Amino acid sequence: MGRLGELEPVPRRSTVEIISDELRSAIMYGSLAPGSQLGEADLAARLGVSRGPLREAMQRLVQEGLLRSEPHRGLFVITLAEDDVEDVYLARLAIERAACRMIMERNRGEALVRLTEALQALVDAAGQRDRIAMSDADQAFHQVLVASSGSPRLERMSQTLLVEARMCLNALQEKYPEPEDLVEEHRKLVEAINDGDEERLLRLIEEHMTDSIERLRPPAD
Repeated sequence: MGRLGELEPVPRRSTVEIISDELRSAIMYGSLAPGSQLGEADLAARLGVSRGPLREAMQRLVQEGLLRSEPHRGLFVITLAEDDVEDVYLARLAIERAACRMIMERNRGEALVRLTEALQALVDAAGQRDRIAMSDADQAFHQVLVASSGSPRLERMSQTLLVEARMCLNALQEKYPEPEDLVEEHRKLVEAINDGDEERLLRLIEEHMTDSIERLRPPAD
């Protein structure tokens, strides 16, 4: 990072990166539904791109685990089973605990500024009681949390898990927390960082993930 106000080069994104983001977003929001097959010609036409970079972008998502390849059949959007929900949130917990430790060790001031801004976006979305806006702001908060660790590898691993978590919520939207509860959960995380209380922060992030698992778990017969 340069000095405040200093102009820096704007990162150039490749066509493959842009297409990958489009596909990831379509999977996350459900416009490419779980289990649906991806037709290369159709997608290339819809996105207005050539097949070469599209094919490369789709292979990226196969590697990330958001698409699965079936021999002689093609590529399909993954479908998450009940067991996957717990696995997604436990994996998120491992990554976000590590991110929280790194934040407290070296990036607390910067993280606090960025997360306070992300929390305000969540407050605004909750005020509108708009579920999609709340989900977006919730996801953005956790993206900022992991990014504030300063670890590009944690950030990269978190990206796929956040899409999978969103797919879980899309399927079980009625189990999403109430707006006030959602804001309060995230406010407590910011307060723990502000207070420099690592033990409380780690306890809160664990409760946040385990509560999500319990909320999304199907009722026993």
